[in-house]
Formats: sequence, C-alpha cells, structure tokens
Amino acid sequence: MSPEPYTIAAVQMVSGARVDENLATAERLIRQAVNLGASMVVLPEFFAIFGHDDRDKCRVAEPHGLGSESPIQNQLSALAAELGITLVAGTLPIRSPDPDRVFNTVLVYDPKGVELARYDKLHLFAFDNGKERYDEARSLVPGTQPIACTTLAGRTGLSVCYDLRFPEFFRSLSSPSPLDLIVLPAAFTFTTGQAHWEILLRARAIENQCWLVASAQGGQHSNGRATWGHSMVIDPWGTIVACCKQGEGLALAKVDPGLTEKVRLNLPALRHRHSALQLPRLIKGEPCS
Repeated sequence: MSPEPYTIAAVQMVSGARVDENLATAERLIRQAVNLGASMVVLPEFFAIFGHDDRDKCRVAEPHGLGSESPIQNQLSALAAELGITLVAGTLPIRSPDPDRVFNTVLVYDPKGVELARYDKLHLFAFDNGKERYDEARSLVPGTQPIACTTLAGRTGLSVCYDLRFPEFFRSLSSPSPLDLIVLPAAFTFTTGQAHWEILLRARAIENQCWLVASAQGGQHSNGRATWGHSMVIDPWGTIVACCKQGEGLALAKVDPGLTEKVRLNLPALRHRHSALQLPRLIKGEPCS
C-alpha cells in the first residue's frame, strides 16, 4: 500500500559561523514551511555552522544523543515534536574518536521528536582546480554504511552532498526494496553546482524512479565561500516540481506516491535490472523500525 500524499519542504540557508543565529534561521524557515502545509522538512548540509575554518566544526561538535551537551539535537527534537513533523536534520557535527575531526551527520526525527535514523556522510568531497581547493577528510571522519529508514514517505534513503556522484551508493539503498524518497542535504560549491547539480539530481531520481528532495546552502557565506543553492523537489520522472534558486527560502511541493507507482508501471526499469550486472552488496542500509 502506497503512503498517503504529503507536502515536503527543502529548507535553503546561507549559514554562517554563529550556531545560535543559524538555529534561529532554521527554526524560522521550518515554521514557515509547516504554516504552508509541510509535514516533512529537510535542512541543508552544515545548517548549524558554516565556519571560518575547519576547527570551528570541532569546537561545536556534540556527542550523539539528547542531553546537556547536545543543545542542537535537543532543539531539533523538541521542534519536531512541537510541530508534529518529520524533520531531516542534515547535517550537524557529531564527535568522533578523533578530536580533530567530526562526523558529518544526518539525523531524522519523527513527529514525536524521537530519532529514527542516523547517517554519517560516507563520501568526503575533494576538489582542486588551481583556484579553489577543498579536502573534507582534513576535518571529517567518513561514515561506514548507507542508511535507509521508514518515514511517512515510505522507504527513505539518506545521503549528503558528494554522495550524489556515486550511483552505486543509491543502488545499495534500493535493496531489499526500492526507495520511495531520497533526501540529500548539500552545500555544493558554486563552481561544481553550476556544472553538475541539476543533472545529477535528476539522474538519481530517474534511475531510482523515486521522489528526491535536495536541501542546499545557497549564497555568499561569511567565510568567503559561495554555494550554488537551487534546492529542489524532483518527481520520479525527473521533473523539477519546486526550486529555490539562491538565498534563504523554501522549495516546497506536494508529493504524490501514486505517481511513483505509475512511473514504475509504465516503465518497469527497476524490474529489468539484470542480475548478472548487479554488483554484490558489500554494505547494507537497513530500514529503521
């Protein structure tokens, strides 16, 4: 039985170095999305802090779980419960065994504020074109496995930013059953986003025949970095049904799971995957109960 139609919102931000200011902005935009009918809201990558250097993330990193040392997680859980929404909080810095690096973590809260799932970003971005240079491995510890969980959307695959470039990652999430929704918090650079963002997002939605919501950073940040933005909701046919191009805002859309069934019935590509060509699944992302 398909999930009921629902409204989803991708929150777009231009986060800075102040956690309190970023959380206030996130809460304002979440409340705005709920007032417009959203029952599921997705925050962007690094929504809580977009620091001036790599050490900033370590300074505000929290232990995983609610408690006196976890003000960001406490606020997110309470907000999900107050508003009665599914909140995809992605991403925030979670402490790792390495004091100089953190996990870049997506947390999913249900409408009672209970944590449904945790996903630590697996693929760490690196880029050097002679003018811009990024190496996330200097400040982040990679995750170890893909994660899918069950939300009001059905089977929901969790991913972050650079994961988008690895189609086999999403195929891994599609077993033992296809995904109903992919969520992708991101902070694509302006350079890479302008070239590849929309193409890759639409490809992942088309090849997995599912809805996709990408929630991005989008603008000029106080640390000098420019992010591409263009937060989107994309349907299983690859059509962009909502987009927030630049600056703070929302990409909000009604999701019809019936369209997913129709696309898969009309074009049964998922059933036509040939077993001889499928790579063995070395890592398994399991639904959360």
